[in-house]
Amino acid sequence: MIETEYYGPQTPQQNRIVGDFVSNLVWKQPGMLEKYCTMGVFDDGELIAGTVYHNWHPDEGIIELSSASLSKKWLTKRVISAMFALPFELLGCQLVVLRVSERNTGMCKIARRFGFDETYIPRLRGRDEGEMIFRYTDDQWRESPYRGD
Repeated sequence: MIETEYYGPQTPQQNRIVGDFVSNLVWKQPGMLEKYCTMGVFDDGELIAGTVYHNWHPDEGIIELSSASLSKKWLTKRVISAMFALPFELLGCQLVVLRVSERNTGMCKIARRFGFDETYIPRLRGRDEGEMIFRYTDDQWRESPYRGD
């Protein structure tokens, strides 16, 4: 059964485990982010996916998300609802940002399916690789079919 759990300063060991899990999958090394909280996604107790919430600017109501998984079955409606409940409902953010390599076509498709707005920036990941900046507002979230009530 797929379950989610939030971690932060009160649970530093679990927070670091999920943070390093995502960092290893996205950047090929642990510890690439500082000052973050996480959501772990578990299948029968095994960590199969995670989301790291970082670059939070509370005055502006903006936060960045980075996610990674080992299994395609992690992205259920319940997980999506939990993933966006943290920034929009618990933290009061008005905008979520995803930075995605142009080469990560799977994640780009997912973001577009959710209704994110996007901007392409050439060379943001190096001379030969651009990055997609995806934006999702609290207004879009309120209208989303993925939002659980």
